[in-house]
Amino acid sequence: MSQFGSQFHGKSGRRLKGNGKVRLKNRDKRRHEMGGYFSATRLADENKSKKSRSRGGKINSRMRYAGYANLLSGKSYKKVKIKAILESKDNRNFARLNIITKGTVIDTDDGKAVVTNRPGKEGFINAIKL
Repeated sequence: MSQFGSQFHGKSGRRLKGNGKVRLKNRDKRRHEMGGYFSATRLADENKSKKSRSRGGKINSRMRYAGYANLLSGKSYKKVKIKAILESKDNRNFARLNIITKGTVIDTDDGKAVVTNRPGKEGFINAIKL
């Protein structure tokens, strides 16, 4: 499956047992085992998030575009503007595509910072100074 496609969460059909035998697949994939799509949070002027329904009727907020981050300075958070994306530990191409994930190094008004949460799952960006 592609990096930006839907993902299957479950045991692999090619898994080895402890004695070296290959485990055989005893059933097909189920719909409830499918994961969501990769929500590529991109750099923009303003924050924009999208609501999505999850299992049980819960409403999740997925961040689509990010312009501001909550920067931890001392013991309090401060809202700062994101100027640029410097590097990403997930994929080196994410930095040039302006995609923000957990662990991404961003340039803010107060200096360099690292994203500490998952904006595509939580709907906001928290960061700490480097």
